[in-house]
Amino acid sequence: MIKTIDNKTLQNQMWQRERRAIALLSSLNYRNGELNSYLHNVACGVSELLNVDWSVVTLCQKGFEQVLASSLDMGEGEHIYSLHGSLTGTVVETGRSLAVEDANKNPEYGEAPEGYCAYLGIPLRTAEGEVIGTICSFHQQPRNFTQDEIQFVELFAERAATAIDNYHLYEQQRQFNYTLEAEVQNRTAELRAAQAKLVEQERLAAIGEFAAMIVHEIRNPLTTMTMGLKYFQRTVTTESAQERLSLALGEATRLENLLSEILLYAKLQMLQLCELDANKFMSELLSYTSEMPEAASRQFEFIPASVPVKILGDKDKLKQVFINIVRNACEAVSPGDVIKWEINISSPNHVCINICNGGEPIPPEILSKLTQPFFSTKPSGTGLGLPITKRIVNAHGGELSIHSDTTTGTIVSVQLPRTSIQNSAI
Repeated sequence: MIKTIDNKTLQNQMWQRERRAIALLSSLNYRNGELNSYLHNVACGVSELLNVDWSVVTLCQKGFEQVLASSLDMGEGEHIYSLHGSLTGTVVETGRSLAVEDANKNPEYGEAPEGYCAYLGIPLRTAEGEVIGTICSFHQQPRNFTQDEIQFVELFAERAATAIDNYHLYEQQRQFNYTLEAEVQNRTAELRAAQAKLVEQERLAAIGEFAAMIVHEIRNPLTTMTMGLKYFQRTVTTESAQERLSLALGEATRLENLLSEILLYAKLQMLQLCELDANKFMSELLSYTSEMPEAASRQFEFIPASVPVKILGDKDKLKQVFINIVRNACEAVSPGDVIKWEINISSPNHVCINICNGGEPIPPEILSKLTQPFFSTKPSGTGLGLPITKRIVNAHGGELSIHSDTTTGTIVSVQLPRTSIQNSAI
């Protein structure tokens, strides 16, 4: 009679354990929370089901295990341990569940954490059959693990492996989506830039055609007027008449120069790019610009790059760029002042050429307008010098910037790329 009661008691305990295991498994919902919280519930659920002292969920890779969740507080920070010689290492190596009643008496299975002897390790296996980690339970006293207990924990392990695998797939998909989104944004930006460049080229081509027609219509009568003025200059002898004729011819010349710059600004031109040694090119250009009338009595200081560096550019167009910048710098300072040229190669993809002068700083409201067409602070200026300069630099794939303050003076920077040689259009 006593034996029958014991069997019923054991059967009731088994049913209760099954119901508790089913309830615990049903309560686990990975979609309701973060992975760490989910795995923590798995570890605590296994400890409760087995009535053991400690359970952990680990991720095992390249000979190490990382504790992802623990039923006990292990403190902050990552907890990573070597699998070599450990009970968990045996589980990962064999890919099978391992139950050890007393690891101290069975050292052939591996070493248990200090203070524990009973061990149950269940591999976490993905749908593809890969072992990615374990659920491990430890008890301070020796104990036997039944087959039913092992099967219950294997159910938890299946849930945990699925959650970890899905999480990794989710992270991979999210990273792929992020990369794809960034690539789409980059391609969209490149497309917009290309479209903007095409529209700008079409606009400039139309302006160029219109400007060429207008310039032609103006130049013809202007040439006739200039010839007439020069004829009268040779025949009229009174001083007052000569002064007026000289003034008129000067204005005609200024108008002719303006028409030429309008054509230069509006006309679509091709750049013939070639490889240039930056130090040599700027040194040669410095010798030339120092002979300009505007450079009289000005001092020049050239700071070359510390090592040879190559740039790609249209040599004649770049000469035009730097002659215009240096001429402006010379006009901004007094005789005896220093104009400094510096080649900066701190960027691996670009060469930055700075031209500095210590003249009066340019007011911010004027600085922002300097590259706008027809804006000039000079009484006889056309306002097209810097706009043309900027267009040439941009056509090289570079950038023109101007900085001016009381401390550094005015610095005009021309940034040019080091890229493959190709033809480009302004």
